[in-house]
Amino acid sequence: MKKRNIIKLSIALFSVISCSQNDDNYIGGSISGGESEITSIYPVPPSQWMGGTDPYYSAGYTGDIMPYFDNGKFHVYFLHDAQNKPAGKGFHDIHEYETTDLATFTYKGQMIPYGNANQPDFGVGTGSVVKAGNQYYFYYTGHNETTPFIQNNPRESVLCATSTDLKNWTKVPNFKITAPAGYYDYDFRDPHVFYNDKDGKYNMIVSTQTEPGRKAVLLAFTSTDPSTGNWQVKGPIYTTTPEENFLMMECADIFKMGNYWYLLFSENWGNSKGTHYRIASSIDGPWITPNEDMIDGEYFYAAKTASDGNKRYAFGWTARKLPENDKGNKEWAGNMVIHQLNQNTDGTLTFQAPEAVKTIFKKQVTLETVSKTGTVTENNGNFQLDGNASVSFKSAGKKAKINATIALGNATASAGFKFDVNDAGDYYKIVLEPSNNRIAAYNSAMQLMAQISFKIEKGVNYDVEIISDSSITTFYIGGKKVLSSRIYGRDLTKWGLISEGQQFTVSNLKVTKPE
Repeated sequence: MKKRNIIKLSIALFSVISCSQNDDNYIGGSISGGESEITSIYPVPPSQWMGGTDPYYSAGYTGDIMPYFDNGKFHVYFLHDAQNKPAGKGFHDIHEYETTDLATFTYKGQMIPYGNANQPDFGVGTGSVVKAGNQYYFYYTGHNETTPFIQNNPRESVLCATSTDLKNWTKVPNFKITAPAGYYDYDFRDPHVFYNDKDGKYNMIVSTQTEPGRKAVLLAFTSTDPSTGNWQVKGPIYTTTPEENFLMMECADIFKMGNYWYLLFSENWGNSKGTHYRIASSIDGPWITPNEDMIDGEYFYAAKTASDGNKRYAFGWTARKLPENDKGNKEWAGNMVIHQLNQNTDGTLTFQAPEAVKTIFKKQVTLETVSKTGTVTENNGNFQLDGNASVSFKSAGKKAKINATIALGNATASAGFKFDVNDAGDYYKIVLEPSNNRIAAYNSAMQLMAQISFKIEKGVNYDVEIISDSSITTFYIGGKKVLSSRIYGRDLTKWGLISEGQQFTVSNLKVTKPE
């Protein structure tokens, strides 16, 4: 930019702000509040998390996730989406899960509360944590679109809280970054802050739009020392292309892995909803779009990453539905889902379940065939389905892992896995569609729910790993791709294999459960 804008912000400290359902709506902890151990591998926050009878303390969902690794632990901060939101109260306060293995979690409670209707964080939005010196800084979004507030204030701004222990956070009064000239202050959110070795400064990436023009952009700010509160506009690091034409690029993340830099963001309005990534050989770009740029399908959203120094993981949420049944509409927030990121030599990414999640499933259970249709050949865990055929097995239960090697006999028709959603035989299916070069998920009304690009060749064996916990199912294939789904009723009813005009070969099919 020709003219550099300096935003001088004062930082002052004030007092520390301490911060019978079914299995699909996990209940953890006790009525008295406090820490709760969560055994779900795809967690939602517990009910009555602060105790008492206030309906706002009801069960909720996991919204946008802000992971931070420190001293052997993942501090998994997230926006709490309460089931009940009484009129006049704010929303999306920041809560925390803590984990060392990404398979079991301790719910730590509320970390940063929402403000009142006169404050910029009446609604709280996504942010990130960075450490400078002995202090942790949590930069987050303030969101307030109440009529009295936005008459004299921008709807969104960047706010800050500080801590010395990652547990007790103090909001910083008078700290506020709003959209500079040329950018839209109605959409100005999701600060991602990190230390940039190249320029020796702290960098902040904010999701916003140009004004005028309304082009989605990731705008960078820099600071030599967060304690001063001085952040300088650097300029955009990425602007949506005419081909993409994204409305917003939310929840950005930037990191280095091996020899490559990666830029992540999520988009929820166009034809490719979900989390995207870009690759560069330098933190300054240029950012290249890989041929297949999605992390998972559209039900996995707002993924941000953290590394333990060895492996890097993407933390996102898989959307719930409203009403909460198979034909409900996708809603904001749901259960947290984590994928491990791996890297090809060309810099493209592949995805698998965290190893600690896989190792939970140690007890192999016997497959119990309950029904067949069409031509099905079965032999000791090996199956061949020809034409239009299916085979169904007894329910795999709440927590289960399904492994198999699969192959398709032709390059046109489809085949895959089905999961009954009720006792009437209606089913959700996840199928390979070679003619479309994709893995696709359909609900019981045969409406396309989610998809992920995947080149499928006839006669080629693909290893499949399906991990389910309650209504969440993650479908990993070939150690490369993943498709997450919300399947209500899956754990209570049958599941099986389905062929739709295919010759579908399934080898070494097995189901394991936790011991």
